[in-house]
Amino acid sequence: MNKIRRFFSYYRPYKSLFWLDMSAAILSSLLAIFFPALTRELLRTWIPDQVWGSMIVCFVAMFVIYAVQACFTYIRIRWGHVLGVYVENDMRRDLFGHLQQLSFGYYDHTKTGHLMSRMTNDLFQIAEVAHHCPEDSLISFATIIGAYVVMFSYSAPMALISLIPFPFLVAWGIVFGRRQKRVAREVRSHVADVNSNVENSVQGIREVKSFTSEKFQSGLFDSSNNDLKESRKKQYSVMASYQTGMGWLRNMYYFTTVVGGALLIYRGVIHSYDLVAFLLYVSVVLEPIDRLINFVEQLSQGIAAFERFTEVMDVEPSIKDSPEAKDLVVTNGDISYKNVRFTYDTKDGEVIGDISFDIKGGTTVAIVGDSGAGKTTTASLLPRFYEIDSGSITIDGQDIRSVTQRSLRKNIGFVQQNVFLFDADIRENLRYGNPDATDEQMYQALDAANLGDFVRSLPDGLSTQVGEHGTRLSGGQKQRISIARVFLKNPPILIFDEATSSLDNESEHLIQDAFDRLSVGRTSIVIAHRLTTIRGADNIIVLENGKVIETGTHEKLLSGGGHYARLYRRDFD
Repeated sequence: MNKIRRFFSYYRPYKSLFWLDMSAAILSSLLAIFFPALTRELLRTWIPDQVWGSMIVCFVAMFVIYAVQACFTYIRIRWGHVLGVYVENDMRRDLFGHLQQLSFGYYDHTKTGHLMSRMTNDLFQIAEVAHHCPEDSLISFATIIGAYVVMFSYSAPMALISLIPFPFLVAWGIVFGRRQKRVAREVRSHVADVNSNVENSVQGIREVKSFTSEKFQSGLFDSSNNDLKESRKKQYSVMASYQTGMGWLRNMYYFTTVVGGALLIYRGVIHSYDLVAFLLYVSVVLEPIDRLINFVEQLSQGIAAFERFTEVMDVEPSIKDSPEAKDLVVTNGDISYKNVRFTYDTKDGEVIGDISFDIKGGTTVAIVGDSGAGKTTTASLLPRFYEIDSGSITIDGQDIRSVTQRSLRKNIGFVQQNVFLFDADIRENLRYGNPDATDEQMYQALDAANLGDFVRSLPDGLSTQVGEHGTRLSGGQKQRISIARVFLKNPPILIFDEATSSLDNESEHLIQDAFDRLSVGRTSIVIAHRLTTIRGADNIIVLENGKVIETGTHEKLLSGGGHYARLYRRDFD
């Protein structure tokens, strides 16, 4: 019942459209009941008595019924589907908004293809149910009940005989409806797997081709594709059994009505015109039964899709603002880590184990260590991309858990190791730093990032498309665009996850020069991969296995002959 209420809550903003659709549905159903009644009266009275005036009125009434029904059908088809589109749009908006709120930990364990399947295929299926669920059920029940009320008024024995197949129809629908729901959910899951596989293959097409792994990738796709094929086969097997049984029971309506009617006419209980009327009413009743046949199949898929939708919507962000959270106010930019512990998963053990250090505002601090030492994780805890397990992190004495996430991240600029550019032009990518930035301000930021002249030389300038993930730009150019974004953001705190080790010397120099310019007057944390680039840092923190083992300036650590000195000599060699 909770899911039903939750589903129908999406109709609330469109009450007028909903009732327009329902009114058209019920009036169309009631009109369908009148046609057999007029036919019975035509055969019973007006033709035998040759009342031509009444016959003409009857024919006109029949024509009007069909004409008005056509109008109601147009309303149902057009505005009913529009209602479904509105509901789908609101669900997609809510789902997208909810995904924006979820923490990084959720995405670490969730495939993008599965989310895309929920966002597109599942919501389309829900939209169809949103339209057909209330409409088809109302039409079906109104028509069936209305028709049988009239049929019982004509002849209770005949009406009872025609009802014989009905309980079998209901039982068949319940049994196979459950089976269809189960296989529909299985199909949705395999569709998501195929989407995820295709997405990985397309995004990694360069790696696939460079390693000549086309056959291997095709094998992975064939596996998920075959799983989908088998689940589809099972789905259509259940569907065939369901529809065949329903079709056979549907035909039993005519059979029992004709046999029962013939026996009752033989015994003088009803007249031949009653049998004709009953056969017409059976046709009226069978149309909503056909609707129910299709509706149950669609409903089973819609329920499975809605359950997958609610599964995501019910995921709570692991990081939330406290009710008393205030906006962060940065004055000096002093940062302090006190006894911080963190683990991604309890099964894997601690990634950060009881680290403490202070960063004075306006200084540049480098975090160094072997791969896997916890450098990026340590920096990612500052903007609360992940929540610490214990300890505290403060900025100017304010615990980051006591301030709003929005204000916290607004004051931190993050130049990530793996730069992500959106499939848009340079201008749109830069506007993530400042949505209100003018073209002049963007060029100023690009100049500061040592990329202004390059962008000006392009035929389309700021309107140049960068391609998916920035594939039309070099690694150094992508890095400098990300730095320009931070220039536009103008935050008091910087995190620079240096990614120059894979770049040529010229690109590295340009990026280092841009960062030096960007870090002036700001508190900067540099995650160093190439130690020769951080010799001028005010302080260096050395991590090993998630713990701080050394701190000091470059000269102090080098003269100490410890872990940093060994790393530096290895890097220099």
